[in-house]
Amino acid sequence: MSRFEFKLPDIGEGVAEGEIVGWLVHVGDSIAESQDMVEVMTDKATVTIGAPKAGKVVEIRGQEGDVVHVGSVLVVLDVDGESVPAPAARPRGVTEPSPAAAPVASAVGDLKDVLPGMPRAPRIVESEYVSDKPLASPATRKLARERGIDLRRVRPTGEGGRVTREDVEQFGAAASKPSVERAAPGRPEAPGGAAAPPPVAPPAMPVTPVPAGASEQRVPIRGLRKRIYENMARAKRTAAHFTYVDECDVTALQRLREGAKAEAAALGVSVTYLPFIVKAVVAALRRHPPLNSLVDDASMEMVLRSTFDIGIAVATDVGLTVPVLRGADRLSILEVAKELDRLSSEARAGKTRREDLGGSSFTITSLGKAGGLFATPVVNYPEVAILGVHEIKRRPVVRGNEIVIGEVMLLSLSFDHRIIDGHVGAAFAQEVIRYLESPERLLIEMR
Repeated sequence: MSRFEFKLPDIGEGVAEGEIVGWLVHVGDSIAESQDMVEVMTDKATVTIGAPKAGKVVEIRGQEGDVVHVGSVLVVLDVDGESVPAPAARPRGVTEPSPAAAPVASAVGDLKDVLPGMPRAPRIVESEYVSDKPLASPATRKLARERGIDLRRVRPTGEGGRVTREDVEQFGAAASKPSVERAAPGRPEAPGGAAAPPPVAPPAMPVTPVPAGASEQRVPIRGLRKRIYENMARAKRTAAHFTYVDECDVTALQRLREGAKAEAAALGVSVTYLPFIVKAVVAALRRHPPLNSLVDDASMEMVLRSTFDIGIAVATDVGLTVPVLRGADRLSILEVAKELDRLSSEARAGKTRREDLGGSSFTITSLGKAGGLFATPVVNYPEVAILGVHEIKRRPVVRGNEIVIGEVMLLSLSFDHRIIDGHVGAAFAQEVIRYLESPERLLIEMR
């Protein structure tokens, strides 16, 4: 027998550490290859990690609640054969208390059917390269996120099928020529033609410790809550928020939805108002491309997206998560409804897939029946806009020269004022409202 040190693998997406949620094995247990050993929560997901080989557990390092770094030893096994370095084992079922996963046709299945260290084979879809599980270093993944590039569509040239930094840069350069434009110039020049130095970040605010009290309880900010904590602070510190609020008479939309419910139910699909809102947003984004963009503060550039990947905020027991509805422009309303149901149900169950997280360029958040009058949503940085949807209430509205009772919903949209001017944000909001008040336009203009 020889000792085998199993280390926390590189889970990807720039994850550098994880919190141990629970152990599924004990010292002295004999375990089989691929048997689940430990659940680890990162700032993006809770993953169940399995054994890369069979053996006997002789040592467990780390207790529930401990934060461990990628590359740290988690378990020591006694195994047959020579002692070899631990492979970069792949997490099994990816469960997420972050964005959500969805229940329609998905490019990626349950990762439990993949052996540790073995990536899935890439697929070719409509003459485009697509890999269900791209291999890349955290730095490469970070670069792809910053540039708004879907890593699954980048053809790898690195050793073992890994996507390299050069692959990402070449993909971005090719995509930017006709469809994705760099709308803003790069860093301005200083007098004399020299490149101006990058903007200096404002000094960090001093942190004042909160004194401890005898009867208080302290809960560490970790996992998903830490992710929310950091993202919200960055969004408010970076983006210059302004919010636009208006009302929308959705009486006609309500009739359309009621008429479609029975047929959708026969197909096993539950149709809410959200699929119509998603399609209205996509239609409005087509008319206002700057709203479907990301801001690259490092290079002072605005990255216009040619795809329509919509973030959907979902409230879960562990915090707000934002799974992404991919290719919303290519889906029918029933397909959007089915995918939204999958994403939200998997998010609430803590089983969001990593493939459903990140890469969105516009976000929709809904408070539903708890919507109050209206709220001012925080932009999902580095996006430049977010739509808040509120409860539908019966209110008097004017139609022609008459006052009648209508079904009215308030919409609140927040924008990054550095990128989106007030009149542009207002025009976009009015476009969304027109589609929702006259939903037949969605059917006529749908691509």
